[in-house]
Amino acid sequence: MPPKHTPKLPTDAALEHERLQSLIGSMADGVLAVDDATKVVIYNGAALNILDTNGTVKGRRLHQVLNLVDKNGQPVDISQLVRETERATSSRDYSLSYGDGSRINLYLSIAPVKLGYGEEGDKGFVLLLRDITHEKSLEEERNEFISVVSHELRTPIAIAEGNVSNVQFIIDKAGMANPTVVEALKLAHDQIVFLAGMVNDLSTLSRADRGKLTLELSAVNVHNLVRDLAESYKNEASAKSLKLKADLSPHLESLSTSELYVREILQNFITNAIKYTEKGSITVGAKPTKGGVMFTVSDTGIGISKADQERVFDKFFRSEDFRTRATNGTGLGLYVTMKLARLIHAEITLESELNHGSVFSIFVPDLQ
Repeated sequence: MPPKHTPKLPTDAALEHERLQSLIGSMADGVLAVDDATKVVIYNGAALNILDTNGTVKGRRLHQVLNLVDKNGQPVDISQLVRETERATSSRDYSLSYGDGSRINLYLSIAPVKLGYGEEGDKGFVLLLRDITHEKSLEEERNEFISVVSHELRTPIAIAEGNVSNVQFIIDKAGMANPTVVEALKLAHDQIVFLAGMVNDLSTLSRADRGKLTLELSAVNVHNLVRDLAESYKNEASAKSLKLKADLSPHLESLSTSELYVREILQNFITNAIKYTEKGSITVGAKPTKGGVMFTVSDTGIGISKADQERVFDKFFRSEDFRTRATNGTGLGLYVTMKLARLIHAEITLESELNHGSVFSIFVPDLQ
Protein backbone atom coordinates (compact mmCIF):
# COMPACT_ATOMS: atom_id res chain seq x y z
CA MET A 1 0.00 0.00 0.00
CA PRO A 2 1.64 3.29 -1.09
CA PRO A 3 2.32 5.81 1.72
CA LYS A 4 -0.13 8.67 2.07
CA HIS A 5 1.14 12.04 0.85
CA THR A 6 1.20 14.68 3.61
CA PRO A 7 0.77 18.25 2.28
CA LYS A 8 3.70 20.52 3.04
CA LEU A 9 2.79 23.27 5.46
CA PRO A 10 3.92 26.79 4.58
CA THR A 11 6.80 28.22 6.55
CA ASP A 12 6.26 31.21 8.86
CA ALA A 13 7.93 33.50 6.31
CA ALA A 14 5.75 32.23 3.48
CA LEU A 15 2.63 32.63 5.61
CA GLU A 16 3.57 36.18 6.47
CA HIS A 17 4.20 36.88 2.78
CA GLU A 18 0.75 35.58 1.87
CA ARG A 19 -0.84 37.73 4.55
CA LEU A 20 1.06 40.76 3.30
CA GLN A 21 -0.05 40.12 -0.29
CA SER A 22 -3.65 39.74 0.86
CA LEU A 23 -3.49 42.96 2.86
CA ILE A 24 -1.95 44.94 -0.02
CA GLY A 25 -4.44 43.49 -2.47
CA SER A 26 -7.37 44.68 -0.33
CA MET A 27 -6.16 48.29 -0.16
CA ALA A 28 -8.09 50.98 -2.03
CA ASP A 29 -4.90 52.96 -2.70
CA GLY A 30 -2.48 51.80 -5.34
CA VAL A 31 0.64 50.17 -3.87
CA LEU A 32 3.99 49.69 -5.59
CA ALA A 33 6.90 48.20 -3.68
CA VAL A 34 10.25 48.56 -5.40
CA ASP A 35 13.75 47.37 -4.57
CA ASP A 36 16.81 49.56 -4.19
CA ALA A 37 17.18 49.67 -7.99
CA THR A 38 13.53 50.87 -8.27
CA LYS A 39 12.40 47.57 -9.82
CA VAL A 40 8.80 46.64 -8.95
CA VAL A 41 8.59 43.61 -6.65
CA ILE A 42 5.04 43.90 -5.27
CA TYR A 43 1.92 45.66 -6.55
CA ASN A 44 -1.85 45.49 -6.16
CA GLY A 45 -4.89 45.75 -8.40
CA ALA A 46 -5.55 49.37 -7.43
CA ALA A 47 -2.09 50.29 -8.72
CA LEU A 48 -2.85 48.63 -12.07
CA ASN A 49 -6.08 50.64 -12.32
CA ILE A 50 -4.24 53.91 -11.70
CA LEU A 51 -1.46 52.96 -14.12
CA ASP A 52 -4.17 51.95 -16.64
CA THR A 53 -2.65 48.59 -17.48
CA ASN A 54 -3.88 44.99 -17.34
CA GLY A 55 -0.48 43.31 -17.54
CA THR A 56 1.94 42.56 -14.78
CA VAL A 57 4.40 45.28 -13.77
CA LYS A 58 6.54 43.03 -11.60
CA GLY A 59 10.19 43.26 -12.55
CA ARG A 60 9.75 46.48 -14.52
CA ARG A 61 11.62 49.67 -13.65
CA LEU A 62 9.59 52.37 -11.94
CA HIS A 63 10.22 54.94 -14.67
CA GLN A 64 8.78 52.51 -17.22
CA VAL A 65 5.37 52.35 -15.52
CA LEU A 66 5.04 55.70 -13.78
CA ASN A 67 5.30 58.76 -16.05
CA LEU A 68 5.25 61.56 -13.52
CA VAL A 69 5.05 65.32 -14.25
CA ASP A 70 5.25 68.22 -11.81
CA LYS A 71 2.75 71.07 -11.38
CA ASN A 72 4.52 73.00 -14.16
CA GLY A 73 4.04 70.14 -16.60
CA GLN A 74 7.72 69.13 -16.55
CA PRO A 75 8.74 65.43 -16.52
CA VAL A 76 9.93 64.09 -13.17
CA ASP A 77 12.64 61.44 -12.85
CA ILE A 78 10.65 59.17 -10.54
CA SER A 79 13.58 56.80 -10.00
CA GLN A 80 15.83 59.62 -8.80
CA LEU A 81 13.00 61.06 -6.68
CA VAL A 82 12.52 57.71 -4.94
CA ARG A 83 16.23 56.99 -4.42
CA GLU A 84 16.72 60.42 -2.83
CA THR A 85 13.89 59.84 -0.33
CA GLU A 86 15.38 59.28 3.13
CA ARG A 87 12.18 59.39 5.18
CA ALA A 88 8.46 59.01 4.52
CA THR A 89 7.14 61.88 2.41
CA SER A 90 3.99 62.69 0.46
CA SER A 91 2.84 65.19 -2.15
CA ARG A 92 -0.34 66.24 -3.96
CA ASP A 93 1.50 68.30 -6.58
CA TYR A 94 2.26 65.61 -9.16
CA SER A 95 0.30 64.35 -12.16
CA LEU A 96 0.40 60.99 -13.90
CA SER A 97 0.69 61.20 -17.70
CA TYR A 98 -0.73 58.47 -19.92
CA GLY A 99 0.31 57.44 -23.40
CA ASP A 100 -2.66 59.17 -25.03
CA GLY A 101 -1.68 62.52 -23.53
CA SER A 102 -4.32 62.56 -20.78
CA ARG A 103 -3.38 63.17 -17.15
CA ILE A 104 -4.72 62.65 -13.65
CA ASN A 105 -3.77 64.46 -10.46
CA LEU A 106 -1.93 62.11 -8.16
CA TYR A 107 -1.40 61.79 -4.43
CA LEU A 108 2.03 60.20 -4.06
CA SER A 109 3.54 58.87 -0.85
CA ILE A 110 7.07 57.42 -0.74
CA ALA A 111 8.51 55.54 2.24
CA PRO A 112 11.86 53.72 2.57
CA VAL A 113 11.37 50.17 3.92
CA LYS A 114 12.97 46.74 4.25
CA LEU A 115 11.47 44.33 1.73
CA GLY A 116 12.74 41.22 3.50
CA TYR A 117 12.87 39.95 7.06
CA GLY A 118 15.32 40.75 9.82
CA GLU A 119 18.34 42.99 9.70
CA GLU A 120 19.54 41.46 6.42
CA GLY A 121 16.30 42.21 4.55
CA ASP A 122 16.68 43.96 1.20
CA LYS A 123 16.08 47.70 1.26
CA GLY A 124 13.49 49.28 -0.96
CA PHE A 125 10.61 51.72 -1.11
CA VAL A 126 6.84 51.57 -0.92
CA LEU A 127 4.78 54.01 -3.01
CA LEU A 128 1.12 54.77 -2.36
CA LEU A 129 -0.85 56.17 -5.31
CA ARG A 130 -4.28 57.78 -5.30
CA ASP A 131 -6.24 59.53 -8.06
CA ILE A 132 -7.21 62.95 -6.62
CA THR A 133 -8.33 64.57 -9.87
CA HIS A 134 -11.87 65.15 -8.59
CA GLU A 135 -10.58 66.56 -5.27
CA LYS A 136 -8.24 68.92 -7.11
CA SER A 137 -11.08 70.12 -9.34
CA LEU A 138 -13.20 70.94 -6.30
CA GLU A 139 -10.26 72.72 -4.66
CA GLU A 140 -9.71 74.85 -7.75
CA GLU A 141 -13.39 75.81 -7.87
CA ARG A 142 -13.33 76.70 -4.17
CA ASN A 143 -10.15 78.75 -4.54
CA GLU A 144 -11.61 80.59 -7.53
CA PHE A 145 -14.75 81.38 -5.52
CA ILE A 146 -12.72 82.65 -2.55
CA SER A 147 -10.56 84.76 -4.87
CA VAL A 148 -13.56 86.41 -6.55
CA VAL A 149 -15.47 87.02 -3.31
CA SER A 150 -12.49 88.44 -1.42
CA HIS A 151 -11.69 90.75 -4.36
CA GLU A 152 -15.27 92.01 -4.67
CA LEU A 153 -15.62 92.65 -0.92
CA ARG A 154 -12.58 94.91 -0.68
CA THR A 155 -14.25 98.04 -2.11
CA PRO A 156 -17.50 98.00 -0.06
CA ILE A 157 -15.55 97.24 3.13
CA ALA A 158 -13.14 100.12 2.46
CA ILE A 159 -16.06 102.50 1.80
CA ALA A 160 -17.88 101.40 4.97
CA GLU A 161 -14.74 101.74 7.09
CA GLY A 162 -14.01 105.20 5.68
CA ASN A 163 -17.55 106.48 6.28
CA VAL A 164 -17.74 105.18 9.84
CA SER A 165 -14.34 106.72 10.59
CA ASN A 166 -15.52 110.06 9.18
CA VAL A 167 -18.65 110.00 11.34
CA GLN A 168 -16.53 109.20 14.42
CA PHE A 169 -14.24 112.14 13.58
CA ILE A 170 -17.18 114.55 13.03
CA ILE A 171 -18.87 113.55 16.29
CA ASP A 172 -15.62 113.93 18.21
CA LYS A 173 -14.92 117.38 16.73
CA ALA A 174 -18.50 118.60 17.22
CA GLY A 175 -18.53 117.48 20.84
CA MET A 176 -21.64 115.36 20.25
CA ALA A 177 -20.43 112.77 22.74
CA ASN A 178 -23.60 110.72 23.13
CA PRO A 179 -22.18 107.59 24.84
CA THR A 180 -24.62 105.25 23.10
CA VAL A 181 -23.81 106.58 19.63
CA VAL A 182 -20.06 106.64 20.30
CA GLU A 183 -20.09 103.02 21.54
CA ALA A 184 -22.23 101.86 18.61
CA LEU A 185 -19.89 103.47 16.09
CA LYS A 186 -16.86 101.98 17.82
CA LEU A 187 -18.36 98.49 17.70
CA ALA A 188 -19.30 98.94 14.04
CA HIS A 189 -15.81 100.17 13.17
CA ASP A 190 -14.13 97.29 15.05
CA GLN A 191 -16.24 94.72 13.19
CA ILE A 192 -15.51 96.33 9.82
CA VAL A 193 -11.77 96.23 10.57
CA PHE A 194 -12.12 92.56 11.61
CA LEU A 195 -13.97 91.81 8.36
CA ALA A 196 -11.26 93.60 6.37
CA GLY A 197 -8.63 91.42 8.05
CA MET A 198 -10.62 88.30 7.27
CA VAL A 199 -10.94 89.26 3.59
CA ASN A 200 -7.20 89.94 3.47
CA ASP A 201 -6.50 86.49 4.97
CA LEU A 202 -8.85 84.84 2.47
CA SER A 203 -7.18 86.65 -0.41
CA THR A 204 -3.71 85.59 0.74
CA LEU A 205 -4.96 82.06 1.33
CA SER A 206 -6.40 81.87 -2.18
CA ARG A 207 -3.20 83.10 -3.78
CA ALA A 208 -1.11 80.71 -1.67
CA ASP A 209 -3.25 77.66 -2.49
CA ARG A 210 -3.26 78.53 -6.19
CA GLY A 211 0.51 79.03 -6.24
CA LYS A 212 0.13 82.71 -7.16
CA LEU A 213 2.44 84.04 -4.46
CA THR A 214 5.77 85.19 -5.86
CA LEU A 215 9.07 85.60 -4.09
CA GLU A 216 10.82 88.97 -4.47
CA LEU A 217 14.16 89.18 -2.66
CA SER A 218 15.62 92.34 -1.18
CA ALA A 219 18.26 93.29 1.37
CA VAL A 220 16.37 93.48 4.68
CA ASN A 221 17.67 95.63 7.54
CA VAL A 222 16.63 93.34 10.41
CA HIS A 223 17.18 96.02 13.09
CA ASN A 224 14.86 98.45 11.34
CA LEU A 225 12.25 95.78 10.57
CA VAL A 226 11.92 94.56 14.16
CA ARG A 227 11.98 98.03 15.70
CA ASP A 228 9.38 99.24 13.21
CA LEU A 229 7.09 96.32 14.09
CA ALA A 230 7.53 96.89 17.83
CA GLU A 231 6.69 100.58 17.39
CA SER A 232 3.68 99.82 15.17
CA TYR A 233 2.04 97.54 17.75
CA LYS A 234 3.07 99.45 20.88
CA ASN A 235 -0.26 101.29 21.20
CA GLU A 236 -2.27 98.10 20.69
CA ALA A 237 -0.27 96.40 23.43
CA SER A 238 -0.52 99.43 25.75
CA ALA A 239 -4.32 99.38 25.38
CA LYS A 240 -4.20 96.03 27.23
CA SER A 241 -1.53 97.29 29.69
CA LEU A 242 1.08 95.04 28.07
CA LYS A 243 4.74 95.83 27.50
CA LEU A 244 6.00 95.29 23.96
CA LYS A 245 9.75 95.34 23.55
CA ALA A 246 12.43 94.43 21.03
CA ASP A 247 15.41 92.22 21.87
CA LEU A 248 18.00 92.60 19.13
CA SER A 249 21.50 91.19 18.82
CA PRO A 250 24.09 93.90 18.08
CA HIS A 251 25.70 91.60 15.51
CA LEU A 252 22.79 91.47 13.06
CA GLU A 253 23.54 92.11 9.41
CA SER A 254 21.45 92.59 6.29
CA LEU A 255 19.34 89.56 5.32
CA SER A 256 18.46 88.66 1.73
CA THR A 257 14.83 87.47 1.73
CA SER A 258 11.29 88.72 1.14
CA GLU A 259 10.75 91.61 3.54
CA LEU A 260 7.02 91.57 2.78
CA TYR A 261 6.58 87.94 3.83
CA VAL A 262 8.86 88.15 6.88
CA ARG A 263 6.95 91.23 8.03
CA GLU A 264 3.58 89.50 7.56
CA ILE A 265 4.75 86.40 9.42
CA LEU A 266 5.99 88.43 12.38
CA GLN A 267 2.83 90.57 12.32
CA ASN A 268 0.72 87.42 12.67
CA PHE A 269 2.81 86.23 15.61
CA ILE A 270 2.66 89.65 17.32
CA THR A 271 -1.09 90.17 16.87
CA ASN A 272 -1.76 86.66 18.22
CA ALA A 273 0.52 87.33 21.18
CA ILE A 274 -1.35 90.54 22.01
CA LYS A 275 -4.74 88.88 21.52
CA TYR A 276 -4.01 85.96 23.85
CA THR A 277 -2.01 87.75 26.55
CA GLU A 278 -3.89 89.42 29.40
CA LYS A 279 -0.95 90.57 31.51
CA GLY A 280 2.80 90.75 31.27
CA SER A 281 4.85 91.37 28.15
CA ILE A 282 5.59 90.47 24.56
CA THR A 283 9.14 90.37 23.19
CA VAL A 284 10.14 90.44 19.54
CA GLY A 285 13.69 89.20 19.11
CA ALA A 286 16.23 88.58 16.37
CA LYS A 287 19.73 87.14 16.41
CA PRO A 288 22.14 85.94 13.74
CA THR A 289 22.24 82.18 13.21
CA LYS A 290 24.40 80.19 10.81
CA GLY A 291 22.98 80.80 7.35
CA GLY A 292 20.36 83.34 8.36
CA VAL A 293 18.49 85.01 11.22
CA MET A 294 16.41 83.52 14.04
CA PHE A 295 13.35 85.65 14.83
CA THR A 296 11.30 85.03 17.98
CA VAL A 297 8.02 86.35 19.35
CA SER A 298 7.48 85.37 22.99
CA ASP A 299 4.62 86.22 25.32
CA THR A 300 3.33 85.60 28.84
CA GLY A 301 -0.13 84.67 27.61
CA ILE A 302 -2.52 81.76 28.02
CA GLY A 303 -0.25 79.29 26.23
CA ILE A 304 -1.20 76.43 23.92
CA SER A 305 -1.94 72.87 25.00
CA LYS A 306 0.14 69.96 23.65
CA ALA A 307 -2.82 68.68 21.64
CA ASP A 308 -3.48 72.09 20.06
CA GLN A 309 0.20 72.62 19.22
CA GLU A 310 -0.04 69.78 16.69
CA ARG A 311 -2.93 71.50 14.87
CA VAL A 312 -2.32 75.20 15.40
CA PHE A 313 -1.05 75.68 11.81
CA ASP A 314 -3.99 73.80 10.25
CA LYS A 315 -6.45 75.66 8.04
CA PHE A 316 -9.43 77.11 9.98
CA PHE A 317 -8.25 75.56 13.26
CA ARG A 318 -9.35 77.31 16.45
CA SER A 319 -8.74 75.90 19.91
CA GLU A 320 -11.68 74.76 22.04
CA ASP A 321 -10.16 76.68 24.98
CA PHE A 322 -12.88 79.12 26.13
CA ARG A 323 -10.28 81.91 26.33
CA THR A 324 -9.52 81.47 22.64
CA ARG A 325 -13.19 81.26 21.70
CA ALA A 326 -13.81 84.55 23.53
CA THR A 327 -11.87 86.42 20.82
CA ASN A 328 -12.63 86.86 17.13
CA GLY A 329 -10.60 84.86 14.64
CA THR A 330 -10.80 82.92 11.39
CA GLY A 331 -8.23 80.20 12.06
CA LEU A 332 -6.41 81.28 8.89
CA GLY A 333 -3.61 83.47 10.24
CA LEU A 334 -1.13 80.76 11.23
CA TYR A 335 -2.03 78.59 8.23
CA VAL A 336 -1.14 81.48 5.90
CA THR A 337 1.96 82.12 8.02
CA MET A 338 3.19 78.56 7.41
CA LYS A 339 2.53 78.93 3.67
CA LEU A 340 4.63 82.11 3.56
CA ALA A 341 7.37 80.51 5.65
CA ARG A 342 7.69 77.62 3.19
CA LEU A 343 7.89 80.07 0.32
CA ILE A 344 10.97 81.75 1.83
CA HIS A 345 12.36 78.34 2.95
CA ALA A 346 11.98 79.31 6.61
CA GLU A 347 11.42 76.93 9.53
CA ILE A 348 8.91 77.62 12.31
CA THR A 349 9.09 76.07 15.78
CA LEU A 350 6.71 76.50 18.68
CA GLU A 351 7.36 76.16 22.40
CA SER A 352 4.41 76.65 24.70
CA GLU A 353 2.95 75.58 28.01
CA LEU A 354 -0.64 76.11 29.01
CA ASN A 355 -0.96 79.22 31.22
CA HIS A 356 2.77 79.95 30.88
CA GLY A 357 3.03 81.70 27.52
CA SER A 358 4.35 80.79 24.08
CA VAL A 359 7.46 81.31 21.99
CA PHE A 360 7.14 81.25 18.20
CA SER A 361 10.55 81.02 16.52
CA ILE A 362 11.25 81.25 12.81
CA PHE A 363 14.61 80.70 11.19
CA VAL A 364 14.81 82.74 7.98
CA PRO A 365 17.70 81.70 5.73
CA ASP A 366 19.75 84.19 3.76
CA LEU A 367 18.71 83.52 0.15
CA GLN A 368 21.49 85.58 -1.41
